[in-house]
Amino acid sequence: MACRGLLLGLLAVTCFIALASAESALQDFCVADLTSPVIVNGFVCKDPKLVEANDFFFTGLQIPGNTSNAFGSSLTPVTVSQLPGVNTLGIALGRFDYAPGGVIPPHTHPRATEIFTVIEGTIEAGFVTSNPANQLFKKVLQKGDVFVFPQGLVHFHRNVGQGHAAALVGFNSQNPGLIIIPPNVFGSEPLIPTEVLTKSFQVSNSVVAEIESKF
Repeated sequence: MACRGLLLGLLAVTCFIALASAESALQDFCVADLTSPVIVNGFVCKDPKLVEANDFFFTGLQIPGNTSNAFGSSLTPVTVSQLPGVNTLGIALGRFDYAPGGVIPPHTHPRATEIFTVIEGTIEAGFVTSNPANQLFKKVLQKGDVFVFPQGLVHFHRNVGQGHAAALVGFNSQNPGLIIIPPNVFGSEPLIPTEVLTKSFQVSNSVVAEIESKF
């Protein structure tokens, strides 16, 4: 009976190790085939025989983004869509640029935590918690400072300095997703019913219509 118990225990441990190991990479890489018609949760692998060095290469983060827009900011993303070699690796990055007073509006990344590093200027950054409800954590960051936005939480950043500002960000997902709250709520297609928005934001129909007109 003791031997049987020991055997079952070893079997359980073996199964646990096997399941844990299955989460590790099963091959050197899985370069995304962005042209494949096959639809999966992510991207299918490109034939390894067709993979080349450029699949693991991206250039452009040295170039400031165009901030001539309503928000006075820009994002240069480096996700699986721009760098197929990060497929299945659980990483991505990007560059934010800000004109004076520029803002990245409240937004979320549904699939990733973001680590944020200022490389130029002075940037105010913050996020709002869900538990405890609606608590704001924010800091004014200088060059070299780092801030973390937990996965899925609403966060923002803005240039509070006198000149141009920039930041590099990293994500623990090759496809972190980006939901910018204002256009997501007021610029959906079709539009969210006005009655929902007036009740939710406690404003009039005319206020909702004015905001929607901007998106």
